[in-house]
Amino acid sequence: MNIKGGMEEWSYAEGQHPLRRTSYISLIKLNAADNMYFFTLVLGLWLLPKADALQCYECLPNKYGSCTETTSECPSQDYQCAAARVTSFIGDSKISDFTFKKCAQAKDCFKGSFNYGISQTRINSSCCTGNLCNTKPAPNSGLVSNGRQCFTCKGTDCTQPLNCEGSEDHCIKATVTVGGVTTILKGCTSMQFCSGDAIAQTAHMTGVDVSCCQGNFCNSASGPIGGLLLLTVPLISFILFS
Repeated sequence: MNIKGGMEEWSYAEGQHPLRRTSYISLIKLNAADNMYFFTLVLGLWLLPKADALQCYECLPNKYGSCTETTSECPSQDYQCAAARVTSFIGDSKISDFTFKKCAQAKDCFKGSFNYGISQTRINSSCCTGNLCNTKPAPNSGLVSNGRQCFTCKGTDCTQPLNCEGSEDHCIKATVTVGGVTTILKGCTSMQFCSGDAIAQTAHMTGVDVSCCQGNFCNSASGPIGGLLLLTVPLISFILFS
């Protein structure tokens, strides 16, 4: 059986290469955890009490990506109307594309992404200040290299260079253990996903540990990473990918 993913094709027959098969399962779990993480950020910031203020369109999709568009009133005058898009890829293949509309604060409207080389998840959100101004969905994010580089993993080799894209200005390392086998992913990410405000809960729902650092190839350590800002991914019970 052949499984293709980004930079490597893994092949195995019945009873052969159990480590690579387990590693692929771990990769899928990490990618799903990243997707849940993005939705945690979007929904955690946007699911807020309503009050008399600016009116915006609201559309929060279910796990199949569909929703019924309604209108809502923002909690205060500090909020704006927002539209967001969350898109995930494995290799060059798009595996999901979700759009949101809701009230949000201006600081919560940004472009960012996780990029492990073999997989990438992007978020693109924008804000406007008029009543019901978020009529159009957020556009797709077209990213180009920004000159920064981090290590990424190809199989068990985690010393491969990866060109960061768009607003990816931090290097990242994610670790998960499945069936006693520990899998490490490395790559690039945006600073919004390395802040203490954005990620304040533990990773007990997935067992995925995430750490960030700044500087080209700063995610080089193979064991516990000293000197990095150690973070754990916050995952709330609202899971769109399972």
